[in-house]
Amino acid sequence: MNTMINRRAALASTAASIATFSVASRAQTAGAWPAKAVNLIVPFPAGGGTDAFARPLSAAFAKTTGRTLVIDNKGGAGGTLGAGVAAKAPADGYNLFMGAVHHSIAPSMYAKLDYDIEKDFVPLILVASVPQVVVVNPRKVPVANFKEFLDFLKKNPGKLNYGSAGGGTSHHLAGELFKQQTKTFITHIPYRGAGPSLQGLIAGDVEMMFDGLGSSAAHITGGRIKALMVSGKQRNSAFPDVPCAAELGLPDYTVTTWYGIWAPRGTPADVQARAIEEIRKAYNTDEAKTAWARQGAEFTGLTGAQFGGFVNAEIKRWEQVVKLSGAKLD
Repeated sequence: MNTMINRRAALASTAASIATFSVASRAQTAGAWPAKAVNLIVPFPAGGGTDAFARPLSAAFAKTTGRTLVIDNKGGAGGTLGAGVAAKAPADGYNLFMGAVHHSIAPSMYAKLDYDIEKDFVPLILVASVPQVVVVNPRKVPVANFKEFLDFLKKNPGKLNYGSAGGGTSHHLAGELFKQQTKTFITHIPYRGAGPSLQGLIAGDVEMMFDGLGSSAAHITGGRIKALMVSGKQRNSAFPDVPCAAELGLPDYTVTTWYGIWAPRGTPADVQARAIEEIRKAYNTDEAKTAWARQGAEFTGLTGAQFGGFVNAEIKRWEQVVKLSGAKLD
């Protein structure tokens, strides 16, 4: 009998030791995160709006953690191809996904997606929000202001083409919303990302874009493209001379391009918390704050469930715009 009791006591002691080691091991792993380079999947080609925030964030992350945040561009299908790859990535804390407003539009635009932004990911943090801006190639559209531009559109339906980062992106739907509210017609030309679309605009292959201010900012400052209007009810502090939609007679034209970071579903909760903390630290460096200010961007700081609720509201909002526009993709 004593032998059996001793054996049970030994087994209980071993189980307790294993449990203690497991808890300690998890705590050590979370505390050490990141213990190696972290892969950040960006579902658009280099040079677009997502890149405009991912790259300065990566540089700041390396400075604050001593670890590399590797930008992994996987463009195509309006950002849905890269999202599908990210959804299937190992949920080990070393694979993150930087998506955008486009991923709240995609569920309404595509008949079928190989991922679900709300079920296959956990929302970490909303890192940047910028207004959309109406930009033109000044050589192709030599207008002095928005009023002249709108007059030209109404007199020449279908004559101008607008580029986008792809069908179903915010660039595309911002154009559709603009057409609805101004009763104009402009032909949509989809590209494989905002970077290629901007290059097409600068080259004169398309005459205009409805772009996120983050990716257009440097080109506006450099005079390669001309900004005629920012969406929303107030001017942007980075470009105070550009009028807003409300003062130009379009009070309901509010389109914001936002960028957030998710982790694949199943990523440990303690690692999620550490990731949010480290991303906040990276943003709070002088270099990152300067990059955000230069692009007229706001760091909202919404995290976790709040960020998830924001995404859900955006999905419902864009569903209505897609329905009214009649736009659809296979």
